[in-house]
Amino acid sequence: MSEKFRFPKRFLWGVASSAHQVEGGNHNNWSVWELQNARALAKAASYKQSELKVWPEIKKQASTPNNYVSGRAVDHYNRYEEDFEIARKMSLNAFRFSIEWSRIEPEEGRWDAAEIEHYRKYIHELKRRGLEPVMTLYHWTVPVWFAEKGGFEQARNIQYFVRYAEKVLSEIGKDIRLIVTINEPDTVVSHGYYLLEHPPQKRSLWKAFWVYRNLLKGHKLIYQRAHRISRRFKVGFVKSYSHVVALDDRRITRFMVWWNLKTRDSLPLGYVGRHMDFIGVNYYFTDAYQGRKLIFGANIYHEADSDRRTSDLGWEMYPDNLEPVLIRLARWRKPLIVTETGVADVHDRYRKEWLNGTIRAVNNALEKGVKVEGYLYWSLTDNFEWAYGKWPCFGLVGIDYDNDLKRVPRRSALYYAAFVKKMRGI
Repeated sequence: MSEKFRFPKRFLWGVASSAHQVEGGNHNNWSVWELQNARALAKAASYKQSELKVWPEIKKQASTPNNYVSGRAVDHYNRYEEDFEIARKMSLNAFRFSIEWSRIEPEEGRWDAAEIEHYRKYIHELKRRGLEPVMTLYHWTVPVWFAEKGGFEQARNIQYFVRYAEKVLSEIGKDIRLIVTINEPDTVVSHGYYLLEHPPQKRSLWKAFWVYRNLLKGHKLIYQRAHRISRRFKVGFVKSYSHVVALDDRRITRFMVWWNLKTRDSLPLGYVGRHMDFIGVNYYFTDAYQGRKLIFGANIYHEADSDRRTSDLGWEMYPDNLEPVLIRLARWRKPLIVTETGVADVHDRYRKEWLNGTIRAVNNALEKGVKVEGYLYWSLTDNFEWAYGKWPCFGLVGIDYDNDLKRVPRRSALYYAAFVKKMRGI
């Protein structure tokens, strides 16, 4: 990066992950759903993904049912120290991860002491390497018994989530400062109850409303309990945020932009209110409206289709648009942490550009007085990318699935490492 950036001395530079996507060997609602849907997902791949630029390269893998079964994932459960060493050698000082609830409480009311000890050691090894643990309590997976009770569709089930959170914070919270309660409640709802790409695949706006409401209520309760356990805890609210633009100046278009920001940002943040010590910002998209129509992946800044720069997933790439998102969120007067941002890019063509653009956006926001305390790239390694399976490559470090899950750092990893080292003055 050629720009002269200035960041606070204690700024967090790191990476993000989630348990189910990297650990391997999990048994939860997602692993059950994978086995039930792997064949259907493989069969539908040519219909859903054949227009992607990388389709000729991924066709074989994407059309294979095993692609959609997490299985060993990247075996992070057993190889986390190896992954932490990579992060340490990159001069990073933060690592976001999630606790797998189904390991902690595999059966209702039965706590697994060995798994609690596993995560205690996991956190210890992070701290030993100078990596600030950023712990997520719920990243889209729940125990099978909880799902069978109706999951977050039932308000009475919030108590189980809160009980689990209290257990984790009491048992392994000693070395934790930053806590994320729920990752992207908006995505849980949109993909599970409208787009039908994630479990439980129930198209119901009514159920979507109640799930979102119950997740937000769970966040508020955990925030209160966490601060009773320790004043040291900083509890964040994390969701996905898009930069939203109007493609024309019609009144209906401007209204739809306003409505989008009202329902997707203002209402959930207003409901959470004071129950957050920081706002976690997950950023991937710029959304555009033309009349009532929301156009995902709109070619906003280029005339010719040949100018379109898209990720392997077909997402338009506008990394600099993270800046207006951060400025927009500053009005809530809470510290911001970029808890996720990244690009699927198997050939590592655009990842440096994405890093450069999003980091420049953070720097610009800081210069304008926005309090941003950290930047976490998604992700350290390639991982199991939910309903897409194993083929999308978000990692700074590639995974060789044909060679015992060998970790292969990409050029972008070296680029990010050199930049962070310079910013931290080490």
